Amino acid sequence: MTDRIEDKTLVNTNIKKTRRAAIIVVLLTAFTMSLTGSAMNLSIPMIGEEFDVDASTVGWMVTGYMLTIAALSVPFGRLSDITCRKTVLVTGGCIFIGGCIISVSAFGFPMLLASRIVQGIGGAMVLSCNVPILIGTYPPAMRGKALGMAVGGVYAGLSLGPVIGGVITHNLGWRWIFVFAGILTAIAVVTAIPGIPRETSQLKGLVKMDYRGSALFVVFIVMFMLGLSKIEAGAIPVATAFAGLAMGGVFVVYASRVSDPILNVHLFRENIGYALSNVSAMLNYAATFAMGYLTSIYLQVAMGYSSQTAGLILIAQPVVMAVLTPKMGKLSDRYSPFKLSSGGMACCGVGTLMFVFVSADTSLPYIIAALMITGVGMALFSSPNTNAILSCVEKKDYGAANSVVNTMRSIGQTLSMVIVTIIVTLMLPGMQLEAAGKDNLVSVINVSFIVFAAMCFAGVFLSLKRKKR
Repeated sequence: MTDRIEDKTLVNTNIKKTRRAAIIVVLLTAFTMSLTGSAMNLSIPMIGEEFDVDASTVGWMVTGYMLTIAALSVPFGRLSDITCRKTVLVTGGCIFIGGCIISVSAFGFPMLLASRIVQGIGGAMVLSCNVPILIGTYPPAMRGKALGMAVGGVYAGLSLGPVIGGVITHNLGWRWIFVFAGILTAIAVVTAIPGIPRETSQLKGLVKMDYRGSALFVVFIVMFMLGLSKIEAGAIPVATAFAGLAMGGVFVVYASRVSDPILNVHLFRENIGYALSNVSAMLNYAATFAMGYLTSIYLQVAMGYSSQTAGLILIAQPVVMAVLTPKMGKLSDRYSPFKLSSGGMACCGVGTLMFVFVSADTSLPYIIAALMITGVGMALFSSPNTNAILSCVEKKDYGAANSVVNTMRSIGQTLSMVIVTIIVTLMLPGMQLEAAGKDNLVSVINVSFIVFAAMCFAGVFLSLKRKKR
């Protein structure tokens, strides 16, 4: 009897240690990979000056990183499902660290751009399997709690990236952003190697990697997102985006006919909850991602705050998200994640709708309230929605399903900025938003948030239509 108690105690202790290690790894990697994508925006002028390239060219440094992660997440997610998730994560972390080292030592812009592609490859490997590793250490009844912590790390990185990046760039220089990211990733890798057990996939030896489907998917995502991200440049990007959509159609036809595709496209048709949850995720990011960009310009141009003060004001939203997201994830273990995420989308709709009514003399408390309400909505939506998506698939497919969520996030973020770009082009032809003046800026913000609010409430409608089979 004593031996049984001791064995049970030892098992519980090992489970706790594994969970603790997984939490550390996921929080660090989710935060770092997201931060590295958003922290570089404020460094663009300094990098352009150092390497003597214009801002548009430097922008490829950000675009290349995001494109690489978006294109490779699903193939690497599938690879982790049929091999070993720990191996993919640790390998990806090492590749990312290598990319950071190259960035720090870059002596020319081509070398810096190449390093960002390397970081994107490593980031795609890490992000494709860090969440599946974490939720694999928890029983299904506690999956929402684990997702809450993971999604909180992603949101914290996306939201705090510009603030942290601005502080580091101003005081130490842009290269130190990569030093910071490399150190955090190294801590995650060192924690993962002894702390996370190596588990052999149930599919190992039974399923082969679909390299042809992977290539089709990568081409589809790269062409589609590249065309969207440069849509203001004219007909060629538009044609590229449509060609990407056509390639996406080719991929869907191919994936529906092979036995073991990298992405189970039949699930989108057969399980309405899975399909609409993914669409809702894309709409949520599309409706909220550009909020920080527009609000930052508004605070500086219309309200006269410095960039540093504007950044501190914008922290109100990520603070709310960081505090509430884990709690909302835990709540989705007790109540329907489908209903919770629908409520979160509605809350985001209220927050974005408030920006429709801002003017040149709107009070600061009103702006902060709108940011915080949107933050509450994003916290209530994100982890319950991911919980809803993963509840529709088996554990062996967590990697691919989680990677689809990452891809939806990237597409949504790109769409968000495309919407702003189109509105600015139509309302202020030939003019930069930062130099538009108060009245023009307010008009652009009002119209942009009409579109964003409509997307949120469309997301509510879609969310309420979901029924898990």
